[in-house]
Amino acid sequence: MDDKDGKDTKEREEPLRVGAAVRKRRRVLRLTLAAVSARSGLSVPFLSQIENERARPSDRSLQRVAAALDTTVAVLLAASDTTRTVDLVRAPDDAHPGGPAGVRSLVRGRHQLNAVEYTGDHQSEGEFQHRNDELLYVADGAAEVEAEGRAYRLGPGDTLFLSGGVRHRWRATTADTRILVVAVAGHLAAAPAPRT
Repeated sequence: MDDKDGKDTKEREEPLRVGAAVRKRRRVLRLTLAAVSARSGLSVPFLSQIENERARPSDRSLQRVAAALDTTVAVLLAASDTTRTVDLVRAPDDAHPGGPAGVRSLVRGRHQLNAVEYTGDHQSEGEFQHRNDELLYVADGAAEVEAEGRAYRLGPGDTLFLSGGVRHRWRATTADTRILVVAVAGHLAAAPAPRT
């Protein structure tokens, strides 16, 4: 069924997901929402709704946003999240053991999130200092983590959050240990949000 603009209704129901690309570009330029509002003539609340995927900009509004961000609509669309990904990673079995013994990636591909499962008597090789946040969750067994010179003993169900920049190392203390490490992907540069 066509609407008055001649566009298929089903096509128009699929949201134009440019919010993340708009927010990223604005932050790269270190602009506030108020500054983009002044440049584009669009209201701060509407720009916030676009960035948070709560409003779908018209073609004209998107052109105004792109111009305010010193870029083009084509660049914003190319950088936008136009697809939704659902990917099931099955538990390994004897026929498909996966990667190195006791190490399994829980997220395939290059995304904003990394998740790895370590099973058995593992320990980190040296000290780490990632630029992005990380979470360690002990599903089974026990582990010791040293972070910024302080030792933490973790048991089943314990979680340790490490913000970006924290120096740390860890090791499993029992052979039946299973640790999940979830982190913001290393290829992303986490930047502080400018004040709006």
